[in-house]
Amino acid sequence: MLDVPLLIVGQSCPAHDGRTFERCNPVTGEVVSRVAAATLEDADAAVAAAQAAFPAWAALAPGERRARLLKGAEQLQARSGEFIAAAGETGAMANWYGFNVQLAASMLREAASMTTQITGEVIPSNVPGCFAMALRQPCGVVLGIAPWNAPVILATRAIAMPLACGNTVVLKASELSPAVHRLIGQVLQDAGLGDGVVNVISNAPADAAAIVERLIANPAVRRVNFTGSTHVGRIVGELSARHLKPALLELGGKAPFLVLDDADLDAAVEAAAFGAYFNQGQICMSTERLIIDRKVADAFVAKLSAKIETLRAGNPDDSESVLGSLVDVGAGTRIKALIDDAVDLGATLVIGGQLQGSILQPTLLDGVTDTMRLYREESFGPVAVVIRGEGDEALLRLANDSEFGLSAAIFSRDTSRALALAQRVESGICHINGPTVHDEAQMPFGGVKSSGYGSFGGKASVEHFTQLRWVTLQNGPRHYPI
Repeated sequence: MLDVPLLIVGQSCPAHDGRTFERCNPVTGEVVSRVAAATLEDADAAVAAAQAAFPAWAALAPGERRARLLKGAEQLQARSGEFIAAAGETGAMANWYGFNVQLAASMLREAASMTTQITGEVIPSNVPGCFAMALRQPCGVVLGIAPWNAPVILATRAIAMPLACGNTVVLKASELSPAVHRLIGQVLQDAGLGDGVVNVISNAPADAAAIVERLIANPAVRRVNFTGSTHVGRIVGELSARHLKPALLELGGKAPFLVLDDADLDAAVEAAAFGAYFNQGQICMSTERLIIDRKVADAFVAKLSAKIETLRAGNPDDSESVLGSLVDVGAGTRIKALIDDAVDLGATLVIGGQLQGSILQPTLLDGVTDTMRLYREESFGPVAVVIRGEGDEALLRLANDSEFGLSAAIFSRDTSRALALAQRVESGICHINGPTVHDEAQMPFGGVKSSGYGSFGGKASVEHFTQLRWVTLQNGPRHYPI
């Protein structure tokens, strides 16, 4: 069992009142981690620690910040085994956590490369003798709230660019992957970033709302970023607006995967299976809607069904398991209800749908219509639905018939045709002849509509994690009207 204390001012410490909570393996029920349950006083202490550390961290030369972040990336990779050992918190496969560590290390390296790329500009002034500048400076304390589904990637993303921009951070760990999020903080502490530069607090599930509100309301917190569900994102956005804190929100998705009538079906099937079922579909970019031209739909469904037969979900410790577990039994119950609703209303269950505890076999449904919940609701599980249309315009209308707009994909042998469609898909991200699940540290990552606003990733996030200021220098006398 893993012991998970808070990380405040570089020190491991229990909750103020000594309370803890436990996180159990969703497959076996065994306790994986015993976790400090932060109080409101602990939330205040974490922000105070970050605030105290801010002047020194912000004043560091960019080359020194870069060196420390690069050391953090090296240590993150070197401790990959420790992260994989905590995979039982979410029931994920070891290869998913290994991939998480590699991409998270890349994010730290990309952030390190950006420390000297935070630039301003000189702007001509109409006032004689006035030299005017637009400067980007660190904001102060940044609050990062990260989810459990890609725990190393998304928690690292929540803090890497804020740190590169000269801010200090408080990371609020997910209640479902607290050991992993705490370990990220420890890695960066051990890499020598400095006491209080990175602080990590965990909380019991029942305390989440109070802790988040306390953190956002703290005057020292100047920026907020949140990755998670649209439901919770709306709450975080409202709280941030109430306290006049800019928030970057990366929320839910219902990614459309368009297959045009000239697509390479074999390539499309491989990308669709990966996008829909990797990590049990518990990825914000997961392929949920397969929008297929009628001319090729039957062939595509047959090929994809054959591919799905090779994908078995099960206990990650079972060598025959290709896919792992859902995050908990409740997720399985919720997703099964969506499947049953679609079937009851006339959809065809092509393959899958078997549920045992937190293990749900990869599922494909055909004939899904807008009367069914699965047409619009994010399943966040290993479920993809086939929606048929005739011609590119019909496929585009179906793709955009969603409140979400995070990731999308289009498959066609005619790349000009696909690019013309991609520019009209209502999503923050669109891949041509590639899967909807694709992330790189240097790329702008964000959604539109109910998938949130703002972008993570390299240069795209500098605007959010810095304060733009206007500074003037008056050379010589100036005329005043009074």
